[in-house]
Amino acid sequence: MNEPKISKKLSLGKLPPAMLQQIVANAPISDPRIVLGPGVGIDCAVIDMGYSLLVLKTDPITFATDEIGWYCVQICANDIATTGASPRWMLTTLLLPENSTEKEVFEITDQMNRACKAMNISLIGGHTEVTHGISHPILTGTMIGEVDHASLITQRGAKIGDKVLLTKGIPYEAAAILAREFPHLLESVLTKEELCTAADFLYHPGISITRDSQIARSAGHVTSMHDPTEGGLAAALWELSQASHTALVINKNDILIPELPGRICAHFGLDPLSTIASGALLMTVEAEDADKICVALEEEGISCAIIGQVSEDQEGVWDNSSGKQARLLYPERDEIARFYEEHA
Repeated sequence: MNEPKISKKLSLGKLPPAMLQQIVANAPISDPRIVLGPGVGIDCAVIDMGYSLLVLKTDPITFATDEIGWYCVQICANDIATTGASPRWMLTTLLLPENSTEKEVFEITDQMNRACKAMNISLIGGHTEVTHGISHPILTGTMIGEVDHASLITQRGAKIGDKVLLTKGIPYEAAAILAREFPHLLESVLTKEELCTAADFLYHPGISITRDSQIARSAGHVTSMHDPTEGGLAAALWELSQASHTALVINKNDILIPELPGRICAHFGLDPLSTIASGALLMTVEAEDADKICVALEEEGISCAIIGQVSEDQEGVWDNSSGKQARLLYPERDEIARFYEEHA
């Protein structure tokens, strides 16, 4: 494995894409049944079991602590859903800080149980322990889904001419985290009702995209899907571009930023496009199906907008909202990560 010549201190959040690329390039991939292995912009691994494909995902919950068990199930299921697969099985690793109580353990495991039951996911194992050196619970989920060969969708599927769609708007997840974890910092700018509404964004409109994915795939030809998690929509667009080796040309004016999440971001000086945004499904679809998919989602109460298209331009993400294409920068880190460094 190649060692960097200069060892730099890493910032809170995801690893830089160049460093991640170096890591995944050295990952040993020898089993011929591996359909999709690690890569920048690739969220799930896919293994061919003959009768069907298994889709595997692992993800930690590190920023949120409230409803962490429920949260973990949703986040893992989201990435499974972006492949067209159905989530089936889950394993978890729960690390608890010293002085945790039995009540806290049962609360978190009950949250996981409720979320899995609601989605017909079997919780098949894992590990739980009290760990030295951490200040809050850390929960990692590994989820396994299943999909038939013909229905698999990957981030590599975007093709020139496709339209780029986004459901719900951004960044509901960030607004929910801030309202739940730092309500005292919002009391001066939000009413009690607004604070409760923001905290409830976790459920309404929610951070799950499984239903969005199902409706979209039933209504038209979806070529790729991505869940804008850490790094927000800007990072998700870049990851989709890198995975598919295409350019994405978007119009920032078409991206829905609802009033309350936008106001919360503005209060803390956060860029909504670079702030964690689970619950918004980013997808590319065949151009002739874009309007049909938007209508189908709207009819089910899920807002959806066409925000751009896949282009043959230079690989990357471009914004043409000013009438002249300008490169949309990849966020060095999620705005929430920066906020935690300053406030947590």
